[in-house]
Amino acid sequence: MTVRWQPSSTHEALCGAEAGTRKPAPASRAIGVWLGCVALLVFAMVLVGGATRLTESGLSIVEWKPVTGAVPPLGEADWQAEFAKYKTIPQYERLNRGMSLDEFKTIYWWEWGHRLLGRLIGAAFLVPFLWFLWRRSFDRRTGFALAGIFALGAVQGAVGWWMVASGLTERVSVSQYRLAFHLTLACMIYVALVWTADRTLLASATQAARRVVPRRLRWSACALLVLAIVQIYLGALVAGLRAGLIFNTWPLIDGSFIPSTADLLFAHPLWRNFFENTLTVQFDHRMVAYGLCALALIHAADARLRGRDKRLATGAGARASRHRDHDAYPERADRACAAASGDGARRAHRRNASRRSHIRPERWKRGRLARSFQRRSRCARDARGPGTANPPCALNQIYGECGTCH
Repeated sequence: MTVRWQPSSTHEALCGAEAGTRKPAPASRAIGVWLGCVALLVFAMVLVGGATRLTESGLSIVEWKPVTGAVPPLGEADWQAEFAKYKTIPQYERLNRGMSLDEFKTIYWWEWGHRLLGRLIGAAFLVPFLWFLWRRSFDRRTGFALAGIFALGAVQGAVGWWMVASGLTERVSVSQYRLAFHLTLACMIYVALVWTADRTLLASATQAARRVVPRRLRWSACALLVLAIVQIYLGALVAGLRAGLIFNTWPLIDGSFIPSTADLLFAHPLWRNFFENTLTVQFDHRMVAYGLCALALIHAADARLRGRDKRLATGAGARASRHRDHDAYPERADRACAAASGDGARRAHRRNASRRSHIRPERWKRGRLARSFQRRSRCARDARGPGTANPPCALNQIYGECGTCH
């Protein structure tokens, strides 16, 4: 009876298992590519929204028409009607009085393009989602995740109009609270799309990576993501309050690196300083940026050290797998990988070794006999010269096979 060695879980995880590189199914690839394209559209919409903010175009359309608003003004009368509506809001009265129709058309097209891109994202998500749902191309967990993303997109559209409505009555710009919420929600939708696409395309590789990547790296990566979203929220507050124009020096802010408490926390109630005090909002934005950079550097250094340890483990496993007695001594590969990877792999090695205990004596005897008779067969073959048939060795008589004398 011939006993073949099967690689253990430790050897697969550390020396390159096929499960980690398995290609996803065609339906999974299609879903991943679709979600990636929608994520690119969301990223483009964030950029267009930033341009709309910089050009002061967000209040140029004073009505919310989800369906009929997709058609822009087509004639001179339509343009004059839209311009007349814009003249009724405080932004025109206080900031843009005397604006010409051509100047109005410039800001109108920015806001119209921003809204049209939002409608395009909704259609690009909903139609393929219904198709994949009808074909049952994803499991229930993925289906609920995609439905949740679509619901977030619908809420985002309502939040956008809620934000615009804050600048149509008394203010000349939108509320910084609603602006920050609008931008942060867009970033959360983008993260959800990228995460779902990654989980769909690289499901097997992600599961293998979770077995190898330490929990410390995973937690630090999550902390980086949360801190980045907080920084984006604070940046939106800075933009809404125009705090960057008021305090525009660096690294000092208002003449010092850390302003006085009396200037940072003078408003009552205290929480309003973190959302309405331009100095406090700008200071928080800078401090979170410093913390984000420090955490990113620490995470990158930790990941680099972990990658070096993984390369050492992979190299040790490859050297063990190339050993000529690898079939005779499968535990050598596990021990080499375990020695290079740490305690977790050592525990896995002990579990796998206990499973192979019933066949280890036979493998040991076979490997020892193989080395002995291989040397004798080479010497006998060299002594007889070429063209002479080899007599069956003892290993062939015992096991019925010998790789050297056949």
